[in-house]
Amino acid sequence: MKYGFVKVVASSPIVKVADCEANKNQIIEEIKKQDKFDLMVLPELCISGYTCSDLFNHRTLLKASFSALEEIARETKKVEGVIILGLPMEIRGKLYNVAAVLCKGECLAFVPKSYLPNYNEFYELRHFETGINLRDSVEFNGKMVPVCKDIVFTHKKVKEFSFSVEICEDLWVPNPPSIAHCMAGANIICNLSASNEIVGKNEYRENLLLAHSGSLVCGYIYSNCGYGESTTDVVFSGQKYICENASLLKKSKAFNQESIFATIDVYRISDYRRRMNTYKMEHNNEYIYVDFDIDLEDECLREYPIYPFVPQNEGVRKKRCEEILTMQSMGLAKRLDHIGAKKAIVGLSGGLDSTLALLVIDRAFDRLNLPKDNIICVTMPCFGTTDRTYNNACTLAKTIGANLREINIKDAVITHFKDIGQDINTLDITYENSQARERTQILMDLANKEGALLVGTGDLSELALGWATYNGDHMSMYGVNGSIPKTLVKYLVEYVALENKAIKDVLLDILDTPVSPELLPPKDNEISQKTEELVGPYQLHDFFLYY
Repeated sequence: MKYGFVKVVASSPIVKVADCEANKNQIIEEIKKQDKFDLMVLPELCISGYTCSDLFNHRTLLKASFSALEEIARETKKVEGVIILGLPMEIRGKLYNVAAVLCKGECLAFVPKSYLPNYNEFYELRHFETGINLRDSVEFNGKMVPVCKDIVFTHKKVKEFSFSVEICEDLWVPNPPSIAHCMAGANIICNLSASNEIVGKNEYRENLLLAHSGSLVCGYIYSNCGYGESTTDVVFSGQKYICENASLLKKSKAFNQESIFATIDVYRISDYRRRMNTYKMEHNNEYIYVDFDIDLEDECLREYPIYPFVPQNEGVRKKRCEEILTMQSMGLAKRLDHIGAKKAIVGLSGGLDSTLALLVIDRAFDRLNLPKDNIICVTMPCFGTTDRTYNNACTLAKTIGANLREINIKDAVITHFKDIGQDINTLDITYENSQARERTQILMDLANKEGALLVGTGDLSELALGWATYNGDHMSMYGVNGSIPKTLVKYLVEYVALENKAIKDVLLDILDTPVSPELLPPKDNEISQKTEELVGPYQLHDFFLYY
């Protein structure tokens, strides 16, 4: 195993109802055709079929199911992975719907279904007993094997690779067994399911799985039965999901028999739980802890989003942008209202960050019904300012209706250079930071003079990198972008551009402008100092920052 990744697979072989021989062959074929895996989950009652109805009462079916399980165990003896699959099993004269946990030819345990639906199209109580209080053992291949719902399976060497099992309806009840499983130490929950389809259920099921894996901070593998189980009464889609802590790692297409693979990061799950002081886990004396030993996969890495802060789905991204802008403006509006300020001031450079700050101020003023000319935008051209950024700053401020002020700081900075003995031809860090500090001094003093709140523009990525002038642009009275990474800033500005035609053109040009503090002289009126050429691409910085 590398980096805590466990390679898991959810599969739903084609089933013939009550034909255990055919199903056994399909299951063995499905297991052997898979690439290497650490954990594989198949559907509920996949050996016999879920829709057997009163055939479950026939001993022929029950004997055939158990024999098929023994054959599957023998045929997968050399498979270095745990396999979980479902069958009906008679125990002490009663019938149970169980999951068998196989590992290298042996059965580690049988986990019975706790909650049996007997409403709408379900009639499980007609055939099965609940396994809530079942605590027993049965013989399998000459060994006594535990039968109990309260079991945590743990890898002998990698303790973070731990899992438990629940079956279908167990997930849908108010107090699912998986809650106790996770509190007892399981990092992954495996669900063998036979959940039929009705209109709208698919979306609800997915939301339920995501929310459940999030509240439990666990990996969740859900394998549903599909083609072969459908009858004149019910239809099954074979939908499968692999989730991790409220994130969907992989899902299959509905009405498709394809298997799905993903890697669950058990180290990350354990680390996250450890940080949560409200997540209380303890060794539960009611639980059976079963060890297993397999050679874990070393090649199961995971694909990560290139822009982790930015949703790739356009609809989700728009919703996220609106939510963030609302949060930013609400926070600023509350601060203005709380201190009784009627004015806000911002240094407007024509770059992305100050543009976003102004857009947030604009929304906050709308929320408070304050006049827009109480927004004081200050443009402070100096040695590095280009016509493009200057004109964009002026156009944006005027279009919004803000109070635009221009204060050229060249003479003030040159005087400061003379005071400290700085050669104006030496383009060093002093040359750059003197400009940034002069701008901040002007903004702070103007804020005092006007009784205004100075709104900061620095974003999360700049703060994380320290890419700001100390006692310069890193200072403000209220920083609205402090939790917004650079890769997300541009999408927020783009969102406003597409929503507001009046400022669309100027915002699109700002988006097309290279990121720069503009502290060094331009070349042919073009920006010469490009941030990402100095500190590296923000795409990489934000990727590392997120994870």
